[in-house]
Amino acid sequence: MRVFLQAVFGQILFGGYILWRGRQALPRTKAWRVTYAGCFLLEWMLYFTGYFFHGSLPESLLETILLVCNTWYIASIYVTMGMLPLEIVGLTQRRWKWYPQTVGKHWREIKLTLFFLFIAGVTGLMISAYHNVACPVARHLFLHVPKTVEGRDSLTVVLMCDTHFGETVGKRQAQRYVSLCNAQHPDVILVGGDLIDYESIVAEQAHIEDDLRQLSAPLGVYLVLGNHEYRANRHAKLRWIQKTGGILLVDSVAMPDSSFYIVGRDDALNPGRAALHTLMKGLDHSKPVIVLDHQPISINETLMNRADIALHGHTHNGQLWPNSLLLKFVYECSYGYYRKGDTQFYVSSGIGCAGPPYRVGTRSELAVLHITFDKNTCKANE
Repeated sequence: MRVFLQAVFGQILFGGYILWRGRQALPRTKAWRVTYAGCFLLEWMLYFTGYFFHGSLPESLLETILLVCNTWYIASIYVTMGMLPLEIVGLTQRRWKWYPQTVGKHWREIKLTLFFLFIAGVTGLMISAYHNVACPVARHLFLHVPKTVEGRDSLTVVLMCDTHFGETVGKRQAQRYVSLCNAQHPDVILVGGDLIDYESIVAEQAHIEDDLRQLSAPLGVYLVLGNHEYRANRHAKLRWIQKTGGILLVDSVAMPDSSFYIVGRDDALNPGRAALHTLMKGLDHSKPVIVLDHQPISINETLMNRADIALHGHTHNGQLWPNSLLLKFVYECSYGYYRKGDTQFYVSSGIGCAGPPYRVGTRSELAVLHITFDKNTCKANE
């Protein structure tokens, strides 16, 4: 979340533009204009206080500044996006004079109405965006692997990715995630990286590891690293992860009950991570193979090595629209279920959030995979 303090250009550009256009819409009285400008000056004072003094401010005060300023920053982006079509309409009016005369007569009233409509619309959008993070859903998927597994005809896997514990996602959210996980009665729980948002100090002070130790699955809890584990204080994060009670897989393979494999890859941010064919060398491919890899960038490699299921996170499905649209040009699969050849992929949008606690056009989720096994049956994903 601290990285949003670096958005100086956006704060000034979007804030200045909204201040300029808003003043044009408001009544030309001192009370209206001073109050309106004062709100922007107060936000900028808070922002630059956090920007210049974040290293010495009390943590509680800094968290408040971050929440207020980053909430406004995201809201200002959507206000600006909403106003751009009006700018285009205004430009066409100056060129072709197509407004009806009644619009010209009531132009000041129309501008004031639009001003308050923007406030109401963006407020509603931000409330919805907060709800999308605060109330994660369990996303159920039904997969079939055409292999016969001795002593097992099904497996329930919970995939929890991108918790991003930090200033935004704390102990209360961790307890909610654990309750949601356990309510699915999984056979095994897989944690797909990015447990920590930036620094581990918040999770350590809140003892979130105590909550994660409450995750319950008869076949265990397995974790892999994400790119955020390689940001700031990496070794402190690794020490903290070891306290969570789960089994950390870093370029290693686990076999929870001798009936299937979990291949846990190091994050792609590590250029020295092992190749997948090295990890899978010697595996019995008559048994199901599940690959857990934080970033969904190795689809062809996974396919060539004949994994049955590959599980990813990282993308957040864009988190803030229209990023979700742009990611479709970056990843072969940026979110959801995807099948290529005989390998089935699922890219989760993640249960937490990076930075401010808002999602627009996407939802925090816990993926629940109901996997059935039968060599003689072929079922499509439902």
